[in-house]
Amino acid sequence: MAEMTIAPVATHGFYLDGKWLEEGEIVEVRAPYDGQVLARVFQGRAQHAEAAIAASVKAFGTTRRLPAFERQRVLRRIADGIQSRKDEFVRTLAQEAGKPIKSARSEVDRAIFTFNIAAEETVRGYGEYLPLDWQQSTAGRWGIVKRFPLGPIVGITPFNFPLNLVAHKVAPAIAAGCSMVLKPAPQTPLSSLLLAEVIQQAGWPDGGFNALLLSNEDSALLVRDDRIKLVSFTGSAAVGWAIKSNAGKKRVLLELGGNSGVIVHSDADLAYAADRCIMGGFSYAGQACISVQRILVEHSVYGRFTEHFLAGVRNLKLGDPLDESMDVGPLIRESDAIRAADWVQEAVRAGARLLCGGKRKGSLLEPAVLTGTKPDMKVNCQEIFAPVVTVEPYNDFAAALREINNSAYGLQAGLFTRDAKLIFQAYDELEVGGLIAGDVPTFRIDHMPYGGVKDSGLGREGLRYAIEEMTEPKLLVMNLR
Repeated sequence: MAEMTIAPVATHGFYLDGKWLEEGEIVEVRAPYDGQVLARVFQGRAQHAEAAIAASVKAFGTTRRLPAFERQRVLRRIADGIQSRKDEFVRTLAQEAGKPIKSARSEVDRAIFTFNIAAEETVRGYGEYLPLDWQQSTAGRWGIVKRFPLGPIVGITPFNFPLNLVAHKVAPAIAAGCSMVLKPAPQTPLSSLLLAEVIQQAGWPDGGFNALLLSNEDSALLVRDDRIKLVSFTGSAAVGWAIKSNAGKKRVLLELGGNSGVIVHSDADLAYAADRCIMGGFSYAGQACISVQRILVEHSVYGRFTEHFLAGVRNLKLGDPLDESMDVGPLIRESDAIRAADWVQEAVRAGARLLCGGKRKGSLLEPAVLTGTKPDMKVNCQEIFAPVVTVEPYNDFAAALREINNSAYGLQAGLFTRDAKLIFQAYDELEVGGLIAGDVPTFRIDHMPYGGVKDSGLGREGLRYAIEEMTEPKLLVMNLR
């Protein structure tokens, strides 16, 4: 009987100043689904964080002077590079993030779109002419305003969209002419390192992009260093606000969490609303900050909506993310599945009813639907980041709006109604960064302004909006006298 050979686990260095280094501590990257070791990655130390900052500062002297057509050309090459290695990116995402492979394909397509839109925005950075002769004493004067790249940027990204959320920091930085140090999530660094290969091959200057794993302690060096001009962070609210408090005078962009709410009014297409809420609540096992977590349904149609909704949820397939038929994969860690299951049971013990799901096996959690919940239950007032949704009836639309606002978060909200008056009422009153009328809060296309209020963050992503955050307007006044 022939001996079975097992392929060795690959080891990856990190990308610093145009070189691939194999230094520091080795950490394992494991598949969330079955715990298999996918790769070993070198994690940098404090001296590597310092070297990355120094490299980005030096490279900024070059990137800030690159003409728009060259920055555009690099971004196009990156988009083409991802496209040419699409299958490799898709499989990497599915394995390291536990993302169903059909969702992984969608994320790779979005990343290609993100870099292509950034390429277009590179040549749209128009300035402004200002007539200044509005008083007798200022006759003969006029001005122009031009945006200049801010400087070296730090990007810190989460595990849940390890390619496209990285793209939302890297692409506008390149478009703006800024250099960057990227610190990816320790659970999902492989997509970022693969992207670094593409960026290197696209011809972005050495030191203009650096990607390395760092410990939390060493990552803090990036946040505190005054040579860094902006920190762009996506992740939990607790970490985000701590970063802001430690960042000193530099600019900070925070895209944080949410417990997004949806209102389904009686005039809505209930089957469509239910289908969209299923997608919004359970795609990628609810591990998105705009996942549907709270659904409020007008009392007169609550029963019909819930019937549609539960039927669809029960048909979702849970399992191996590499299986094309799967809808819901694992949570990123078994501890997250344990926490979410505990929150569900805590709500049940306090009087809520579990309508379906909620059973756990390892890092897999059955899609769960609860009703009879109270606003102060964790499943409502905190971000569960898991395939768990609450559904409750309402009688008064204004009260439903108040209930959506009854949250520390304010990222996006969804509203299903055909009544324009109600849409504009909600648009005026909801404390969120975006209202999605006719759909769930999980909707996002990558060029729209994206971000929240309250504990959901500061600033906006979306290519043009992020480029504005990464540049500084400068005025030139001309006196012709």
